[in-house]
Amino acid sequence: MNNIILQTDDLSKNFGAVTAVQAINLRVQQGEVFGFLGPNGAGKTTTIGMVLGLIHPSAGRITLFGQPVTPHHNGALKQVGSLVGAPSLLPYLTAQQNLQLVAKLHDGVENGRIQEILELVGLTNAAERKVQGFSTGMKQRLGLGAALLHRPALIILDEPTNGLDPAGMREVRTLIRQLADDGITVFLSSHLLHEVEQVCDRIAVIRQGKIVAQGAVDELLNQSGQSVRLKVRNPAQAGELLAQLPAADVVTNGAYVQVSGVESETAVAHLTQNGVIPSEVTVQKSDLESLFLELTK
Repeated sequence: MNNIILQTDDLSKNFGAVTAVQAINLRVQQGEVFGFLGPNGAGKTTTIGMVLGLIHPSAGRITLFGQPVTPHHNGALKQVGSLVGAPSLLPYLTAQQNLQLVAKLHDGVENGRIQEILELVGLTNAAERKVQGFSTGMKQRLGLGAALLHRPALIILDEPTNGLDPAGMREVRTLIRQLADDGITVFLSSHLLHEVEQVCDRIAVIRQGKIVAQGAVDELLNQSGQSVRLKVRNPAQAGELLAQLPAADVVTNGAYVQVSGVESETAVAHLTQNGVIPSEVTVQKSDLESLFLELTK
């Protein structure tokens, strides 16, 4: 999977004296779910706005499907669908009528596509119901369906599970993975780290307008290392011994000692060689939340 669908080169945006996005370089590959993470105010929505042609960059370049995107050359955006914020739906129309209205904005939406979309997002049985009676989750799924109506090759989602209950979040996550399995590239901006960890193939983390990490989720987590939790009779003694190891970071908590910066085998061997035998050893790999907090300070 080496076909680049979305690429930004030194993309920047200034609002007066404020730099919202500074020289970011993204590479989104065909058929993947790409997570775009960052705290509030980091520049996620500004970046998405530039990619969608809603905000003019101060510097840099955007390329979609191998074509540069500028105010005068934005034809590539026809292959992009998006759901940014709450979906724009007419509450007094039914789900089917809303999709019929959206279909008129696109060329070539074939007959039967609306029914196909309703089935895809799980709203077939609610097709004739007015949207004003929909739950938040149903509205989000309908908005996602509207974004998929013209068969985009890339779909950009900004916080698509905002306001959803756990069941609704699970439904959207399942749908996102299904889209990727069908060959649609998904660019997902979210602050819900467990959501991103479950559905994304690769991620980029943005902090104060700059990309601070980018790569496969597993690779980034492996780079951030692991910690070892050991239960011992004398935690103070064990902590002093483990602190002798180069790069070891040791924390004592009750009957346990936790050490990071060293392999579990090294920690256990060092203790046993000095007469301390752990009764319990637990290896704790870094999760996305730990990595995110580390990268964004």
